[in-house]
Amino acid sequence: MMEYRVDFFIGVISVMLQQFASIFFVKVVFDHIEQINGWTFYEILFIYGIAAAGRSLHHIFFDNLWTLGWQYIRPGQMDRLLIRPINPLFHVCADRLQQDGLGQLAIGIIILAAAFPHLDLAFGMMDWVMLVVMIISSGLIYIAINLFFATFSFWMVDSLPVVYAVFNLSEFAKYPLTIYNKTIRVFLTWIIPYGFTAFYPAAWFLDRNGYTFVGAVSPLVGVGSIALAYVFWLYGLRAYASTGT
Repeated sequence: MMEYRVDFFIGVISVMLQQFASIFFVKVVFDHIEQINGWTFYEILFIYGIAAAGRSLHHIFFDNLWTLGWQYIRPGQMDRLLIRPINPLFHVCADRLQQDGLGQLAIGIIILAAAFPHLDLAFGMMDWVMLVVMIISSGLIYIAINLFFATFSFWMVDSLPVVYAVFNLSEFAKYPLTIYNKTIRVFLTWIIPYGFTAFYPAAWFLDRNGYTFVGAVSPLVGVGSIALAYVFWLYGLRAYASTGT
């Protein structure tokens, strides 16, 4: 990837600038108000940082899932994967790593580092371990949701529009779910669990009343989501029919 170093760093930096633009918008809002529904600027940064770090794991290692329909199933390239003694899902993901995700990971770490001094959080060793676990579980949920809806390509040939529409809902998860109405909160918690990618883990660390238990089960939601998505992938794989090309 670094053979063309300028291209490599442009990709990384462009993602960082994109994330900075979103943070800049939040900062502009908080220049005029002190809180949003009881949440301060640095608490929202904390949520945003966990979301960015978790999403970077998907971006770096599983970004190729976006291309499943039009690059593998539609042209018949899936046949090439199925005749090799390698797990087909691993093969799809390993075909391309996305270096741009490193920029997202860097931004997530920078945002968390900027928020910590303003949150009055006394972190011990186990707290740091739990933060890493929460970020990994966040990444698992992003991966699981993308994998689940990408699997529809086995019936639709190309499910990219559906995947794109669902994945855009993750933008809601970068902010406190309490600022939305009840319908959206329920949807992003129990239907498409983006709430567990950042808000509930952050609320757990911030010791927000009412979210202690829900935040604590975020790792279980991550593991359960990826297991469910993989089972659905196997089901879709059995439905695959070669294009004959």
